[in-house]
Amino acid sequence: MFTNRPWLTVIVFLPFFASLVIPILPRSGNKIIRWYTLGICILEFLLIIYIFYRQFDFNSQSIQLLDVVNWIDSIRFHWLLGIDSLSISLVILTGFVTTLSILAAWPITRNPRLFYFLMLIMYGGQIGLFVSRDILLFFFMWELELIPVYLLLSLWGGKRRLYSSTKFILYTAGGSIFLLVAILILSFYGTDVPSFDIQELMRKSYPLSLEVLIYVGFLIAYAVKLPIFPFHTWLPDTHGEAHYSTCMLLAGVLLKMGGYGLIRINLELLIHAHFLLGSWIMLFGGIQIVYASLVSMSQRNLKRRIAYSSIAHMGFVTIGIGSLADAGLNGAILQMISHGLIGAALFFLAGTCYDRTRTFFLDQLGGIAIPMPKLFLMFNIFSLASLALPGMSGFVSELLVFLGVINADKYSVVLKTAVIALGSLGTVLTPIYLLSMLRQLFYGYKFFEKSNPYLIDLSPRELFVLICFFLPILGIGLYPNLILSIWSANVSAFLLPYHKIS
Repeated sequence: MFTNRPWLTVIVFLPFFASLVIPILPRSGNKIIRWYTLGICILEFLLIIYIFYRQFDFNSQSIQLLDVVNWIDSIRFHWLLGIDSLSISLVILTGFVTTLSILAAWPITRNPRLFYFLMLIMYGGQIGLFVSRDILLFFFMWELELIPVYLLLSLWGGKRRLYSSTKFILYTAGGSIFLLVAILILSFYGTDVPSFDIQELMRKSYPLSLEVLIYVGFLIAYAVKLPIFPFHTWLPDTHGEAHYSTCMLLAGVLLKMGGYGLIRINLELLIHAHFLLGSWIMLFGGIQIVYASLVSMSQRNLKRRIAYSSIAHMGFVTIGIGSLADAGLNGAILQMISHGLIGAALFFLAGTCYDRTRTFFLDQLGGIAIPMPKLFLMFNIFSLASLALPGMSGFVSELLVFLGVINADKYSVVLKTAVIALGSLGTVLTPIYLLSMLRQLFYGYKFFEKSNPYLIDLSPRELFVLICFFLPILGIGLYPNLILSIWSANVSAFLLPYHKIS
């Protein structure tokens, strides 16, 4: 039974139960379905904020608000939920981005009943993953994401939606096989009765060769979802074809599931393997930044260019996690939050641009700053945020990652120099592909001279969504400790075993 008030169970199940009401809502128009779904998302987000401010103890490094229900006693598989400062931060990000994604999806008119049903299922699954303290439950929530994303992509995607959705399901399901095998080995090793409780698993020890094998299994699954080069190729196709509200959830939340798993499982549980392989993770992160930046420069499709920029930015996450330094891990977590906001906003802007121009191809656009100055302003603001302009959240997160590499005492000077050089090259390439994107979109006269009647500026709803994204990006950039103070104590606790090893 529950050990206290089941706040976490409530926020996990609320979207699931609310989605079951959608099929019985009145069929007279789409407004009722839209407002109902938005209302549920706002209610869920308010509950999350209430838990954050009134139920969560910032001074504690332990897991809080545990909800426990015995499901299958024979294998000790439990409904076990709990949060610490890392998970509550990503839960807040999920609630914020999902609520704005629902508001962004307002123009959806084809089968909105199923669309919003799937969005709520996705919402509950994402919350469930970040609060799971049973590793098998973590896997179920991980898998639950596949179904709604696949359907959202295949039913509301672009011309190549079937190819993209098939590629997405093959990559992610393939990675999930490695995840499940690693979980079973982790849980069954050295005992007659398996344990899936993450807290108990932290007290187990494994031979180094087996620990490395388990680590690699988890890493492959997270490398697909994060994504890490070279397991990234599903992402540009998925983003290129998905509706922009789905892209907002993919960029804002789904990619962070991989980073969260890499910290929660690999870094926290498999300490010796992570200590051994951290240098390779850092190196691959640096390669990923340069590779994705170079490929992004060659993309003619607006959404694919933003998608490759997401891959580049997630490279900083892997570098920070591999650095095993306080500054680096703080920067990696902040980069997940920052990119969740900036990436979601850029995909929303790309979608609003397509609604007016009916094309994503940059060489067919040009001059649309003249009839749409608000869109021009917002696209510039979030592009500058993406290239880590000082005063924006991305600058702080990338700076911390670089400082983490410098302070990574366990690594050689040659490795640290190589990683810093690759990251620095990526920061030089980022403004090139982003500023050239702005030039092709807004300057010149190519598209404007066609006198397209749909070139209307941003609506109040669209401006509201973008301002909601902009305020936390600016707030974090100007006063980073506002959010870093949430998880800094936990970061020190995560890295304490590594200081003992070194």
